[in-house]
Amino acid sequence: MGMDFPPPHPVQFQGSGLARVLLRALGWRVDFEGLPTQQGVIVVYPHTSNWDFPIAVLLKWAVGIPVQFWSKDTLFRIPLFGWWLRWVGGVPIRRSAPQGVVGQMTELMKQKKAGGQYFWLALSPEGTRRLTAGWRSGFYRLALQADVPVGLAGLDYSRKRLVFRDFVRLSGDEQRDLERMAVAMREFHGLRPHAAAPVRLINSGRPRADTIVK
Repeated sequence: MGMDFPPPHPVQFQGSGLARVLLRALGWRVDFEGLPTQQGVIVVYPHTSNWDFPIAVLLKWAVGIPVQFWSKDTLFRIPLFGWWLRWVGGVPIRRSAPQGVVGQMTELMKQKKAGGQYFWLALSPEGTRRLTAGWRSGFYRLALQADVPVGLAGLDYSRKRLVFRDFVRLSGDEQRDLERMAVAMREFHGLRPHAAAPVRLINSGRPRADTIVK
């Protein structure tokens, strides 16, 4: 897939040596060349196991990339757990807010852009470890409305690697954009490959008929 943001990428990081040692001991490696912009959305795929989160956090520490993820605001009120959630990058979201989850995050992303502040949000578009009909559309609407790139992070258990090198500038044409993402993601296999969702958006609880499967 031709990248919209070819390297070298200007936003670089210094990772943790200890995390890299732990990764090597576990047999994992990372293919990452930095970020193209100060703000963006990262989709992590596939998400098929409880092991995905701790592996992803270890990979995040190894490359040193600060990323956040959204979570219910009520979880942050739990003693100690709420502190830990913020420490690993959690951002509280009120599901009952009038503008909705995507609206809240879009406003926050726009504020960060206006102030020239770094902010990358990572999420699993599948939303669950179970097999689903496709990807939830929240990440797409957020990136499109905030006008930020989408980074594609592939979690590949078959070769024990995280590949995070492709960045897509959304066109607003869902079919075209998802086709490009599907091509980039088809080489990645989760711990439970049969539970990986097809790369297509789910709108109003129904998958689009005109987007492709992986």
